[in-house]
Amino acid sequence: MADIKALKGRIKICMFDQYGTVVDMQGGLREAAALYLQSKGWKGNPNSFVTWWRRTHFENSMIDALLHREHMRYRDIGHLSVDQVLNRAGIEHSQEEVESLVSNIERLKCFPEVPEALGRLHRDFKLVVLSNGDPDMLEEAKKHHGIPFDRVISVAAAGAFKPHVSTYTKAAEICGVAMDEILFVANHEFDCVGAKAAGMRAAFIDRRRRPFAKWPYQPDLIVGSMTELADLLVERADAVA
Repeated sequence: MADIKALKGRIKICMFDQYGTVVDMQGGLREAAALYLQSKGWKGNPNSFVTWWRRTHFENSMIDALLHREHMRYRDIGHLSVDQVLNRAGIEHSQEEVESLVSNIERLKCFPEVPEALGRLHRDFKLVVLSNGDPDMLEEAKKHHGIPFDRVISVAAAGAFKPHVSTYTKAAEICGVAMDEILFVANHEFDCVGAKAAGMRAAFIDRRRRPFAKWPYQPDLIVGSMTELADLLVERADAVA
């Protein structure tokens, strides 16, 4: 673990992945998908369906980034991926149904501990989102997660999906700070590796209790929740009183 005092003295911004780190993507999509799958008479596990959906979306977004062609919208990658998964599951569906399922991403709620923890972090640091989501999706999401971020950045500004190095460097450029003045916070190993490789500091929110692979780009902090991160970086008001 990094020297907390030195880390706090250097970073100016806590930058967050949104989907799966700030908002509960698996839980929220599972709830929405369960109702839809029930209406279709599908007897499989809705959680497995959402896992297929998210893995397929990730694979397709990486394909798009590696093609080095025009950046596809996150929403379009979502439509492509959900259609693939529904076909894999043998569920007849319409394009309208695909679009409706993907639209649930815009209405995801925070993990329970996030609002309080980010409220404490906001006392000492600027809070920024860097997300693979489209700008309009991220704007709509503000109505549902309710976190007053200082800035919300879409990777569309860089024309690639994370963990492409340009997404992190562009975000730092937009914020007007040095790369190592940003602590990037994510629930995803790939995002922490990407941020560290680009020159940021990183905190891994290990909600799923999964060991971090032996990358040469290790996170500065590994914590079990956003509350634990806030406990490390911000002195509690009640402790001071």
